[in-house]
Amino acid sequence: MTKLNVLNPKVWVVIGVGFAGILILAEVNRRRLKARNLIKQDFGAFIERVELLPFPQPPPPAARLSLFSLSFAINDNIDVKEYVTGFGSPAWKRTHEVATKTAMVVTALLKNGSTCVGKTIMDEFGLGITGENVHYGTPTNPKLPSHIPGGSSSGSAVAVAAERVDFALGTDTTGCIRVPAAFCGVFGFRPSHGAVSTIGVLPVSQSLDSIGWLARDPSVLHRVGHVLLQIPSVEPKRTRCFVIADDLFQLCKVPKQKTVYVIAKVIEKLSGYQTPEHLNIGKYIASNVPSLKGFIEQSTIQQNGMSTLRALSSVIFLLQRYEFKTNYEEWMKAVKPRLGSQVSNHIAAAVTLAPENIKVLYKVRTEMRVAIQNLLKNDGILVLPTIADPPLKLKSRKGLSAELHDRAFALLGIASMSGCCQAAIPFGEHDNYPISLSFIASHGTDKFLLDTVLDMYSSLQEEVSIQSSTSPLPDTNGSIDASELLKEKGNAAFKGKQWNKAVSYYTEAIKLNDNATYYSNRAAAYLELGCFQQAEEDCTKAISLDKKNVKAYMRRGTARESLLFYKEALQGRSKKQLARSGGGSK
Repeated sequence: MTKLNVLNPKVWVVIGVGFAGILILAEVNRRRLKARNLIKQDFGAFIERVELLPFPQPPPPAARLSLFSLSFAINDNIDVKEYVTGFGSPAWKRTHEVATKTAMVVTALLKNGSTCVGKTIMDEFGLGITGENVHYGTPTNPKLPSHIPGGSSSGSAVAVAAERVDFALGTDTTGCIRVPAAFCGVFGFRPSHGAVSTIGVLPVSQSLDSIGWLARDPSVLHRVGHVLLQIPSVEPKRTRCFVIADDLFQLCKVPKQKTVYVIAKVIEKLSGYQTPEHLNIGKYIASNVPSLKGFIEQSTIQQNGMSTLRALSSVIFLLQRYEFKTNYEEWMKAVKPRLGSQVSNHIAAAVTLAPENIKVLYKVRTEMRVAIQNLLKNDGILVLPTIADPPLKLKSRKGLSAELHDRAFALLGIASMSGCCQAAIPFGEHDNYPISLSFIASHGTDKFLLDTVLDMYSSLQEEVSIQSSTSPLPDTNGSIDASELLKEKGNAAFKGKQWNKAVSYYTEAIKLNDNATYYSNRAAAYLELGCFQQAEEDCTKAISLDKKNVKAYMRRGTARESLLFYKEALQGRSKKQLARSGGGSK
């Protein structure tokens, strides 16, 4: 019986099929394991690998191209010739042909010596700021692997943060470069609206979209900016006037005391930087963007000027949905793609949007640009947190709550709606989460902003390092801003040789905040007034608060030396008087 079975050809067919199945299964498992390892290696940042080589280098003695040897990646909504632009959606990719041309922005980078190595994952259709994609997976945040990377340019930010590329391109509509830059601890730059060509880039909302870029190094951020913005390398040097948005720092979970203090300290050290001013930006927008009034919820009382900022974000989303609907409604109805839940909500809101008062949305946009231009002119920089809250945990059940949403877009909406340029800057850590600070400058002043970031960053890094090793500043419920303002007034009085006035300002600042710098500065004013005892006491107090305050040691030395001379002079005068009185009695 056994012999018959063995000799039966059908038995060998079954054995062969079974063996082949085992081999196929083994090969499938091997390939899956290889794919998983590749994803882990790349932090899941890439959706597709491509290789676009740079244009040839010019022959010597010509200088090397400005981006020579740098590598970059691009969002999945940017065209590359002979590849399908996927828009973060398998349905879109399946229903569209390969691109016939490469996007102008990519060509510009290749012409300047850099190499494109791949396309990166993004939020589906660029709608969202979490960085999650149900179809392709969520790229792993190298800074916080158990938390979201931020989006929509999630893969681009992760590729940069994980050092897989030197820089990456993405698009920013409502924060899609700035949020992942903040969550992944890298630089992000949203240029002025219309400053970089969008030819060959799929739009989300043409009135809000900007092609932005991310980098780990401020010099790379700067060099890429020079290429994409086509700006002259030399510009007249300008002073820099900083405006700190106090109300926006109040929204942030990070204690603002150290942030504001670090900025003030760095500005003190650098030439051409004026004393920072403080502003409630919510109130400023309310006063200067009259068309917003119709969108403010009169029935609800929002804190910290949030009613105006919330109204601004509602206008942004109405405009985004209207333009997205105009662009893609026909395709959405024809294809009926399977969507992630959050994206589905966005698209449902867009498709059902009734086109009423659309002109008012564009009017708000125009008024916002004028308002920010009038505030900052061509030498002002608005300082604000990039994002209010730390990144959520992956697959968080709560998702982006209404409260988190409102705080996020109160910060992100200013540049999106005004079309101004904004730089997101890594600013150390708080409670093991990356902190990101943002600078906003007027529309068209992109080079000025990039130059400022490059000029300031090493000093910012140094001061952040110093402050992270010191004890926390006391929570003064906003009085630190008032004390810094008083200190700056004292500095101005000191420079104007109004010593008594300077002492008065420093004294008021000390009442609000027991700060070593304030005592040391008051000591300097006392020295000019000849009040050496008070100067010595102030310097001793400053040193007790900050043992690294070099100026306090120097001023105390001057005070003690002056006191010694003064005492010796008094003793010498007394001896002379005694000698005279003794001679008279003889």
